[in-house]
Amino acid sequence: MARKGSDFAGLSVAMTTPFKNGKIDSELLRKQVEFQVNGGTKCLCPVGTTGESPTLSHEEHERVISEVVQAASGRIKVMAGTGSNSTSEALRLTKWAEKEGADAALMVAPYYNKPTQEGFYEHYKAVSENVGIPLCVYNIPGRTAKNIEPDTIIRLAELDNITMVKEATGSMDQASQILTMTDLTVLSGDDSLTLPLMALNGEGVISVVGNIIPQDMNQLVQTALNDDLQGARAMHSRLFPLCRDMLSLATNPIPIKCAMQMLGLDSGELRLPMTELEEDAKARLRRTLTAYGLL
Repeated sequence: MARKGSDFAGLSVAMTTPFKNGKIDSELLRKQVEFQVNGGTKCLCPVGTTGESPTLSHEEHERVISEVVQAASGRIKVMAGTGSNSTSEALRLTKWAEKEGADAALMVAPYYNKPTQEGFYEHYKAVSENVGIPLCVYNIPGRTAKNIEPDTIIRLAELDNITMVKEATGSMDQASQILTMTDLTVLSGDDSLTLPLMALNGEGVISVVGNIIPQDMNQLVQTALNDDLQGARAMHSRLFPLCRDMLSLATNPIPIKCAMQMLGLDSGELRLPMTELEEDAKARLRRTLTAYGLL
């Protein structure tokens, strides 16, 4: 049975936002889009967690969405990050993404204010009823402080344009319940759990490490989609050290920006309160990149 969001099956990449002297580096942003197009990525996800959305102004947030859509030029899908802990702000950002030509919106669960399950439902429902593009529910309780429970996601699945879940709870039981009880497309929100989730009938990943190795992440996803378990296991084992480092050396996106700087893909500049990777962690990251063959 085809799932509602299956046109987004495959590799999506959670883009970083490049900075130069504290300002958005539009030229480098466009180069990163080209890198992903050439790498065979299915969809770009700008201004999410990896894109440092909490420290972007509203104007900058909108600008990044617009520039990525324009640079993509229909060659690659764009699922713009438009979540907020304010429903009115999430709606405004999602309407902007729709107006600018984004193919979908990635909406993180409202953070900090810890809504009830009914509050989560009404938040997504309010946005869903006022936009026409598909919405992906981004559930990452480690960041937001509260889980969107499976029963709530099952209710949300009844809304026409809620078509996907970015699953970042780390719970295979929760993912299984959503996949069993809904027709939503489930995408992994954790690179190292991509294969386990796809074994349950997930259809891809919104990847951090894909910022540097889109071809290899795409190979993992495609072998899994093709039910080549042996090939997918081999790719998982090869990718695991990189995937581990991107989320364990420091808070995302600190390690991926450092790796991109080492590879000439990003300036490595972050906005406070994010700070540079410490020297011992940099050395470990360099060893991992070298072992992988990237350095």
